Amino acid sequence: MALSQKMEQALNDQMKREFYSAYMYLAMAAYCSAENLPGFAHWLELQAREEAGHAMRFYRYLEDRNARIRLQALEQPPDGFKSPLDLMQQVRSHEQMVTQEINKLYALALSEQDYATQTFLHWFIDEQVEEEKMSTQILERLKLAGDNKSALLLIDKELGARTSSE
Repeated sequence: MALSQKMEQALNDQMKREFYSAYMYLAMAAYCSAENLPGFAHWLELQAREEAGHAMRFYRYLEDRNARIRLQALEQPPDGFKSPLDLMQQVRSHEQMVTQEINKLYALALSEQDYATQTFLHWFIDEQVEEEKMSTQILERLKLAGDNKSALLLIDKELGARTSSE
């Protein structure tokens, strides 16, 4: 069964959001690198790779369903952050928005009785639980650190130890 035009467009739109996420995380990594926070920069670079991988999952799924793939222009990501705390607040807000969009996609798949797309989206639903959990944990640790530079550097060191898209 072919994808509906509405579903095809919604999946293309989500692919764009995932590519934008990668672009946004790279902009954030550049900020952290400039602020001498190599651990944050490393963590964000890995996030960017992960998000590009998510976009490619949508690309391949559209391809597998013989749908038209539409690569859309990306907006410029933010590049002026007040602090690592501000940056992580934006990360969490962004991930919450992505979760809402994945949920809307799933609701559309349900309403269209598109069982293949429902199954495809299960992975993303689980992934977003992890994304929100991780960003919230880092954000809450930054809040606890407050203005303590030693605590910030400890968090930076821990983020720099990330070895993959874990």
